[in-house]
Amino acid sequence: MGAEFGIYLPPVALGFDAILAKALDCERLGYHSLWLYDHLYPPGLPEVPSFEAWTLATALLARTTTLRVGHLVTSNTFRHPALLAKMATSVDVLSGGRLEFGIGSGSHEEEHRRAGLGWGSSAERGERLGEALEIITGMFRGATMSFDGKHFTVRDLPNLPAPAQPGGPPVHIGGVGPKYTLPLVARYADVWNVPTYALGRIAGLSRALDAECEKAGRDPATIRRSVEAVLTIAPEERLDEAVRRARRHYGDPGYGMEEGGFTGTPRRIIDRIGELVEAGISSFVFFTHDRASAETLELFARDVAPHFSGPA
Repeated sequence: MGAEFGIYLPPVALGFDAILAKALDCERLGYHSLWLYDHLYPPGLPEVPSFEAWTLATALLARTTTLRVGHLVTSNTFRHPALLAKMATSVDVLSGGRLEFGIGSGSHEEEHRRAGLGWGSSAERGERLGEALEIITGMFRGATMSFDGKHFTVRDLPNLPAPAQPGGPPVHIGGVGPKYTLPLVARYADVWNVPTYALGRIAGLSRALDAECEKAGRDPATIRRSVEAVLTIAPEERLDEAVRRARRHYGDPGYGMEEGGFTGTPRRIIDRIGELVEAGISSFVFFTHDRASAETLELFARDVAPHFSGPA
């Protein structure tokens, strides 16, 4: 009963040396991946320093050797898909095939307004994401790409060198919307990221995705399931303090801290992960309550991860 574990680290008010130290801790301790966000500034905190997502990922991959790095998620609204595919391909080659590619339709209107970037309705952003994925996945396959869409057009565009990973970096798409998201997952995703708030509905949502896969002519077993959630882990005598700290940072309902259930001693966390592995989740990406301190990373790697070291 195997699973992969990654750490989500919003690069908010952290210098590069601190971020790199956490990445190297993850690599040393055997974590599968490190994940960043893609924003022009921390949402709601425009005065707080934060690095550009792809520049930071490239720097981290250049200074690590086994750790995989990705974004949950790249905003499709920030870059033309042809440029983004070329960027991702280049990073994949330069890192020896260690890029994970997460993409979404955009999540914070205010930063778009400040930057003079187009926003649009949910339907429009969903359309743009679908067209972008057609271009990006086509370029990942190494084909000379032509596409004529409502929002994007490319003509006889090469993508050489091809990605280091055959077929390109794994494509992660998150969300559970039946109208826009699940059809895109069925058509393009290698990994479906299930929001924490939807974990209580995982069985029904999996059936809905299976139905979309049938429409797309795809075997649903080829799509791995992942979850991104808040992890509050500590020995019993320090758990209350850890929970208070987690709620200060991640108490907003959008983080799904209560729904996720990843709160407790290592034994409790093992049990919760085990439940979700049985439900088909094979990849877990955690915000830790203390922003990936070395102590917490070591506790999880020592007392939890070895219980799920079989094939994912």
